[in-house]
Parts: sequence; C-alpha cells; structure tokens
Amino acid sequence: MTENAVLVEREGAVTIITLNNPERHNSLTPQIHEGLIAAFESLRTDYECRAVVLNGAGKSFCSGMDLKSPIGDSDGPGAVQRRLERLRASTNLILTMREIPQPIVVALQGHSVGAGFAFASASDIRIAAPDAKFNAVFVRIGMTPGDLGLSWLLPRLIGQTAAAELFYTGGVLDAERAEKLGFLNKIVDDPLAEAKAMAAEIASNAPFGVRMAKELLNASIGGGFREHMEIEMRSQVLGLMTQDHKDAVAAFPERRKPAFRDM
Repeated sequence: MTENAVLVEREGAVTIITLNNPERHNSLTPQIHEGLIAAFESLRTDYECRAVVLNGAGKSFCSGMDLKSPIGDSDGPGAVQRRLERLRASTNLILTMREIPQPIVVALQGHSVGAGFAFASASDIRIAAPDAKFNAVFVRIGMTPGDLGLSWLLPRLIGQTAAAELFYTGGVLDAERAEKLGFLNKIVDDPLAEAKAMAAEIASNAPFGVRMAKELLNASIGGGFREHMEIEMRSQVLGLMTQDHKDAVAAFPERRKPAFRDM
C-alpha cells in the first residue's frame, strides 16, 4: 500500500490517526513510517487538537516491521550508517509521541509486535480488545529488544521482572495478563469506540492542565524527585494564572461547566 497508508481525521478537538494497511496487519512499511512522522509532528503546534486516538485498521494494531518491504538498502558500503539513520528517524517518532502536548489514547486489537508494541507503550492510555496480544519477538530473530524505546518504556510500565521475562523469552503477553500488570487501562469489545470516548472526555478538560499533566507524568518517569518537584511547582503557579482556572473557579459555585478556551 502506497497511498493513504496513514489516515488522519478530526472529530471535534480529537485527532484520529489510523494505520491503514490491514492486508499486512499494519506492518511498518516506509509509507506508514513516514505518515506517522508527519501526523505526529504536525500536532506539536496544533493547539486546536486536545487529544489523539491512535489505532490500526483491520484485525491487528501493528505487526511490526514489514519484512517484505525493507526501508532502504540493507547491505553494501555505508549500510551501518544508513541503518542508524533509519532507526534514528523511528526513534524520533517515539520521542515525538511522548513530547507532543496532547495525550494519546491507543486502541489495540489483534497483534502488536515489535514496533507495534513500542507504539502502544509510547501512548499514554491503552485500551484493548480481548484478543489483543503483545510480543517483543527480537531474541527469536537474533536481535535485541532495544527497539524504539521499548527496553526503556516497558519496564517502567509493567515492572522489571515482567519485562525481563518477555525480553528474554520472546514470549507473548495476552490482554488479560497485560491488564493485570497495569499495561492496559481497559479491555473492551470495541476499543476504538472506547478510545474515542475517553479522548473526547480528555479534550473537554482545561488544555493547559492536561498538557502539564502529561509533562509531569513524563518527568516522573525519567527524572529525580527534586527536579520533578520543581517542574510541578512551576506548573501549579502557571496554572493558577490562566483564564481557564479563573473561569473554573467562578463556575463552581454557579454549578455550571466551565468553557475552557486554553490559557
């Protein structure tokens, strides 16, 4: 598939990004890779968008790298450098997902393998169908699990011990266990509908507060306690100064819903 490999739609203040190669279980082709980069980069300064839904068309979310469609030359002079550059672009995609101000709610069904597992892990909220399965298959194909940040993200989401089991064995994590480990927020029959509903709920809140909540959550994963407290204090002071906060305080005694306008 070369056209419409990634679909981008807007429903109110929610952007919906769809991996659209269902015949290949949304395996990561160059077209999907480039489409995702463009879609997420555009959200950095899209202040009309307040939340994102990420999903895959068809039976699976993303089955990992498309082995029938390698990205660029794999051999010959400069092969190592070319591979590093391609991987750097993919790594930047994951960083962009973490850095954009909008929370990402991902809808998952079927297989999330390799890069698909990483995309799910880089999202903020994960909602899955009962048939969802996650696999870091790298050791079974002679590679390491350090792909697209998965070796950093997953231990922080499910714990070092559970992540070690998956990385060392290349085994499958099913939806039921993923929920018990805290990787999944919910298991529902229609994850896309649930993801859209949750994203709409997020988008109805004060944009500044949501943006700072995402920044603080990211900081809590990677930084020290003292540094985190500094960021938290600054965000509280700035939040108190926003018009959205003033309107919310005024609306409370009047028992009305505040009309958040962003700052």
